[in-house]
Amino acid sequence: MQALKERWPLQTETKGEHFHPPSVIGTILRKLHIDIPLFIGLFLACALSFLILYSASGQNVAVLIRQAARIGLAFVVMIVLAHINPRQFYRHSAMLYVVGVMLLIAVLVVGLVGKGAQRWLDLGFFRFQPSEMIKITTPMMIAWYLSGIALPPKPKQLLMAGIMIIIPTVLIAKQPDLGTSLLVASSGAAVLFFAGLSWRFMMATGLVLTSLAPVLWHFMRDYQRGRVLTFLNPEADPMGKGYHIIQSKIAIGSGGIHGKGWLGSTQSNLDFLPESSTDFIFAVFAEEFGLSGCLGLLILYLLIISRCFYIAVQAQDTYNRLLAGSLTLTFFVYVFVNIGMVIGVLPVVGVPLPLISYGGTSMVTLLAGFGILMSIHTHRKFLPT
Repeated sequence: MQALKERWPLQTETKGEHFHPPSVIGTILRKLHIDIPLFIGLFLACALSFLILYSASGQNVAVLIRQAARIGLAFVVMIVLAHINPRQFYRHSAMLYVVGVMLLIAVLVVGLVGKGAQRWLDLGFFRFQPSEMIKITTPMMIAWYLSGIALPPKPKQLLMAGIMIIIPTVLIAKQPDLGTSLLVASSGAAVLFFAGLSWRFMMATGLVLTSLAPVLWHFMRDYQRGRVLTFLNPEADPMGKGYHIIQSKIAIGSGGIHGKGWLGSTQSNLDFLPESSTDFIFAVFAEEFGLSGCLGLLILYLLIISRCFYIAVQAQDTYNRLLAGSLTLTFFVYVFVNIGMVIGVLPVVGVPLPLISYGGTSMVTLLAGFGILMSIHTHRKFLPT
């Protein structure tokens, strides 16, 4: 009995109970550092991605093969990060943040230009988008900084944290990539929120930012101003800037309660809906599966988010709680912003639907975040009862 306890130190024996060694499956899963409920939710979402991508891409098998390779790589990254002890993330948070900021500066100097934006670094054997890395390293840095002080943070500490958030946000906005810059800002702000930032301070900050809207408008690029104007009145240019959102609303409305069925999306199949495999894939999903299907997808997202918040609550130190909470809230913002822009309640900012849209870099970044969450949860120390 003593030998078994030494082999499985996480198992405890309480008074009046007998010790039972864990099952073989449980031992394997624990060694892989996989959180089963979260893994199941992610697996279902990725499986749904294949289903809807096959339809949105015009039944293009090559697209599915490329997506499968990217999802496979993303899951490998997730499992690797899940094996790393969270203390290593803590120790290297500042270094990773500095490296990320330096890479963003390098993008502005020597980055590749494509479709009017300068977002990529060419490393020879592959292209790399540093703004995806900074989505994770920014909340890691803020969590590292705040974990060493008494919470809630004082004004001076809030100022320092704000500077840490503003630097990568501005660098990404200059690429320009407004959608990613807003996600980076929200990931850092999420850490401040979980650190106990008062509601009065947040409301005051919101009022100040609102008052600065005219200044922000002055610095926005023409295409960004066009997106805001299109959001306010898409019918003003139905064949131009308003075309995307109008066609998206038509697709969503035509799905009705139960949808037209799988492969039945006329807006996508007849090429009326642009970016049907990426930013506007939710419109294809809504047309084919209707309101009932959309509710099912939202429930799946809710289950994933709920599990992530549970992991954040169960975290055993300030750094891990702040980091887990911010990664979870950032994922929620991903979902909220994409669906909001597709249904027309938010401006179009080029944010893909997480775990569903076609793409590689964003998929790897998302599952890397989930890998960190699994690491936080599976490396906990179980205390005797």
